[in-house]
Amino acid sequence: MSKWEQKNGAGLTTRRTFLNRLWIFLGLAGLAEFAWLGVSFLGARRDRDRPEAAERIVTVGEAASFKPGTVTPVPQGRFYLARLADGGFLALSRTCTHLGCSVPWDEDKHLFVCPCHGSSFSLTGEVLTGPAPRPLDTFAVRIEDGVVKVDCATPRRRDRFRAEQAVRL
Repeated sequence: MSKWEQKNGAGLTTRRTFLNRLWIFLGLAGLAEFAWLGVSFLGARRDRDRPEAAERIVTVGEAASFKPGTVTPVPQGRFYLARLADGGFLALSRTCTHLGCSVPWDEDKHLFVCPCHGSSFSLTGEVLTGPAPRPLDTFAVRIEDGVVKVDCATPRRRDRFRAEQAVRL
C-alpha cells in the first residue's frame, strides 16, 4: 500500500460504508422474510380450498325424500339441491355469477335472489333479472341405489339450462 493510500484510508472500509451495507443487507433479509410468508400463506390457502377425494363427494340423502319443485340447502357443501317439477335433480352453486356473493333461496318468491345487486335466478338457476351474466354454476349429481350424491370439487359453468343437465332416477 502506498503512503497516499495509508494517509487517505484508501482500501479501508469506513464506518459509513459499513453501516450503509449493513442496512441494505438487513432490508433485503426483511423483504425475503415477507416474500417467504406470502408464499407460505398462499400455498396453505390453496391446499385448504382443494377438497380431498373423500370430502368432495357429499351424500345428500334418499332421492325419494325430496319433493318435486323444492330446493334444499346442503350445509356441508357449497350448493343447493334442486328437485325439479319433472323429478330431475340439479346441484346449484350458492355463488352469484355476477360478483360472487352468496345467493339465498327465497321460499316465498320461489327464486334465488342475490342480496348484493338484485340478480334473481329460477329453480333451475337461470338468470331472470340481471346483472348476473349467466346461470348459477352446477355440480355433478349422481344417484346410486336411490341415494343422491354430489361431487362438489369443481363447479361447472354453463350458458343456459338444458333438460339434460338434470339427473333423473
